[in-house]
Amino acid sequence: MPKIMVGDEAPNFTLVDTELRSRSLKEFRGQNVVLAFLVGAFTATCTKEMCTFRDSMARLINMKAQVIGISVNDPFSNRAFAEKTSCPSRC
Repeated sequence: MPKIMVGDEAPNFTLVDTELRSRSLKEFRGQNVVLAFLVGAFTATCTKEMCTFRDSMARLINMKAQVIGISVNDPFSNRAFAEKTSCPSRC
């Protein structure tokens, strides 16, 4: 498999989201996309990284960027993690 570098076009893939819907990267074609790979929901590293994204959302929105989180966790754990980390308080 060829190495993907920053700025390269990502290959298409399909995963299940937190609402159990199949979502493909091609749905976001033509948009600025940030793929955020999560090491594991509720881990300290993951929480810190996702809180950084959350706290930077205004800047990313101004850049017209869509953040897509990708995790090895099941959709139910990902939903619970998203609900926890989107709170207005610090992580």
